[in-house]
Amino acid sequence: MRIAIIGAGAAGCFAAANIQANEHVEITVFEKTGKALQKVKASGGGRCNVTHACFDIPELLTRYPRGKQLLRKTLYPFGPAQTIEWFAERGVQLKEEADGRMFPVTDNSQTVMDCLWQEMMHEKVKVSYHKSVVAIRNQDGGSFMLSFADDTSYEADIVIIACGGYPKPEQYKWLQLLGHSIQPPVPSLFTFNIPGHAITQLMGVSVPDVCVKISGTKTAERGPILITHWGLSGPVILRTSAWAARELHERNYRFDITVNWLGDKNDSDLKETFMWMRKELGSQFVQNKNPFDLPKRLWEYLLTKSRINSEMRWGDLPASLQNKLTEHLVRDTYSINGKTTFKEEFVTAGGINISEIDPQTMQSRLVSNLYFAGEIIDVDGITGGYNFQHAWASAMAVARHINQYD
Repeated sequence: MRIAIIGAGAAGCFAAANIQANEHVEITVFEKTGKALQKVKASGGGRCNVTHACFDIPELLTRYPRGKQLLRKTLYPFGPAQTIEWFAERGVQLKEEADGRMFPVTDNSQTVMDCLWQEMMHEKVKVSYHKSVVAIRNQDGGSFMLSFADDTSYEADIVIIACGGYPKPEQYKWLQLLGHSIQPPVPSLFTFNIPGHAITQLMGVSVPDVCVKISGTKTAERGPILITHWGLSGPVILRTSAWAARELHERNYRFDITVNWLGDKNDSDLKETFMWMRKELGSQFVQNKNPFDLPKRLWEYLLTKSRINSEMRWGDLPASLQNKLTEHLVRDTYSINGKTTFKEEFVTAGGINISEIDPQTMQSRLVSNLYFAGEIIDVDGITGGYNFQHAWASAMAVARHINQYD
C-alpha cells in the first residue's frame, strides 16, 4: 500500500509519524519547498508553541473562530492532554507558561522537529522535496495518480492532503477537480498597520492588558498589545484579526478600532481615580505621576494627544482636558490601513468545506481513500498553540483510521 502525504508541515509530518509502516506499507511525504516543518521551526519565536493548557474541550472549542463542528470529533480523542503525553513518551517534556501556552522545556523548536523527524524515520518515511502538485487523478481500480510541476508522477493507494500556508489559487484547482468545494481562503492572524501614525514612534512599547474593538462590529478581544514601527501587534491584535478575518478582508483591511489601554476600566473608574489624584496628589505633575502603571512613553504620548502639557499639575487639571484624557485612555481610536503577515507563521481562514469531510476519520465524503489534515481544512484558531493542536488532532485521526487497514 502506497501512501502519499502532500505537505511536510506539522499535520503532514505528524500523520507520517503515526501511521504504522511495515513491509507492505510505503509512506512518502511530498513537499513543494526544500525544507520540512518550517512553521514548527518559526512558531513562538523559535520555541514552538506546541499546544495550549486548556483541557476542557468545550472551553477549548471557543478558541476556534471556524470549524467547531469538525473539532468536536477530533479534539475529544486527541486534545492537549494527549498531545502532551505523545511528546512526553518520546522524550519531549512540555511546560506551561503563565498565559497557558505550552513549549518544550528546551525553549527550542528544534526539539519538536527532531522528535517528529525521528518518529518518521522510525516508520521509514520517505521525504521528497521540490514536489509541487499540479493534479491528482482517480485511476481505474481506486488508486490515484499525482502529477508534479517537474513533470514527474507518483501512483498512490491513499492520499493525505496536509498542505497549508499562503492561499495559492492554483493549489485549490486540483482539489476542486476532485469534486471538493473550497471556502475561499483569506489571511488570519495578522497585525494592524497604521502608516505614518505618531504612535509608531513608540515601537517596542507593550501593555499587558488592553481591550481592542473593531468599530461597527461586535468583535472585541482583551490581552497584551505591542506597538511596532508599522502599527499594532501582540496577542490581542492577532486574536482580533482571527475572529474578524473574513470581514476585514472584505473591507480591504481598511477599518477603525478603539483601544482601551486600561483593559476593563470605564469612565466612572477613571472619574474616581482622577478625583483621588486631584485631592491627594494635586501638587504633582500629571506627566510624572501616572496612576495606571502605563509605560512612560505611552503615558506621555496620551497626555500630548490630550493636550496636557508637562507643566500641568493634577490639582489644576481642567474638566475639559480630563475628559479628553479619559477618551484617549478608554476609547482611543485608530484608522487601520493594511496588515502585516509573516510567511512562516501565516494562518489561513478557509479551505476544504468541513461538511465534505468525515470528522471521525478525516476521510473525504466524496472520494474514498482521500484524507485531509491541518490547515487545508476550513478550520483555524486564535494564536496560542490552537492551530498546532488542530494539526496534531486531525493528523492523528487520519493515522488511526489508516492503521486499521490490514
